[in-house]
Amino acid sequence: MWNRVLSLIWKEILAVVRDPKSRLSIFVPPIIQLLIFAYAATLDVKNVPIGILNRDNGEQGFELTQRFNGTPTFSHITYLKGVEEIAPFIDNQKGVMVVSIDEQFSRNLDARKPANIQLILDGRKSNTAQILAGYAISIIYQFNNDIAVRDRVYQENIRLEPRNWFNPNILYYWYNIASLVVLLAMLTCLVVTSQSVARERELGTFDQLLVSPLVPLEILIGKIVPGILIGLIEGCVMLILGTLFLRVPFTGSFILYLFSLLLFVSSISGIGLFISSLSRTQQQALLGTFVFITPSVLLSGFATPIENMPTWLQPITYLIPMKYMLVISKGLFFKQMSFHIVFENLWPICLIGLFNILFAAIFFRGRLE
Repeated sequence: MWNRVLSLIWKEILAVVRDPKSRLSIFVPPIIQLLIFAYAATLDVKNVPIGILNRDNGEQGFELTQRFNGTPTFSHITYLKGVEEIAPFIDNQKGVMVVSIDEQFSRNLDARKPANIQLILDGRKSNTAQILAGYAISIIYQFNNDIAVRDRVYQENIRLEPRNWFNPNILYYWYNIASLVVLLAMLTCLVVTSQSVARERELGTFDQLLVSPLVPLEILIGKIVPGILIGLIEGCVMLILGTLFLRVPFTGSFILYLFSLLLFVSSISGIGLFISSLSRTQQQALLGTFVFITPSVLLSGFATPIENMPTWLQPITYLIPMKYMLVISKGLFFKQMSFHIVFENLWPICLIGLFNILFAAIFFRGRLE
């Protein structure tokens, strides 16, 4: 039995490796996606154009303007000449924020009175606007502290000193790499597994497989295992690239991570086999893969926190294996997560995977008979 199964597994691997299109689609795009997502697809706000309207002719107004000018975040600054230029600047999307400094700004500071600064933000880009507002408030807060020290006016008895654990410099690509290892391993496993039966049907070799000495269980194992192996290898390649070349720290157990990744891609392989059984052509299988990928990514917490989703939608996320693997991946990358916590997220993956493989096996067997 096992000789026949190993022969079928080897045949499936060779079918993927020898096909130039399959090699290209499995190995090249994930590496490109890793680099693009790591640096381009980021929520960090950099080089965002803003406008500054400084109606104050005093020293403090000029100094505050220069502080914005000297910040790398605000490298594209447009200096407005009047209030009437604010609306066209925001309406035409020439910038996301305008900093308006009152004409009495320096005079009020010298007199130790409240000085007004207004931030006008483009609400159409809500996330960017909120982040920019935080940057601007931080600059103004530091400016206010420096003025107080210079004038020897100590009005604050409490000083806030934030400290970021696990990602001290808030580098967004660290988060991206830890999540992309999971996403790309899942995508590769799905593509390979979903193409297996569809490729046989399209090439006309599926009937030959049915009349071979292989029983349905052996065919099932032979179709699932290659996707698991290639998905695991893909995840390892992404992990090595992320830690060695992109310098993302990995603090947990490498063996535990590989074991978790193996169970995860095994869970996904049942879905790929189910898609492949439904598909007549490889194009249909590929389309079915992306139909599954989109809601899985959106509901896994990769793009947006699950806590921000509607209450009625959150229970559906418990059926997404990627949700649990993301927790494991980020925990082992940054927090040196213990086996106990990893196991709390592994058993749902195993349960979902067992159901997926059993359901796919029953459906696949029905298609064979």
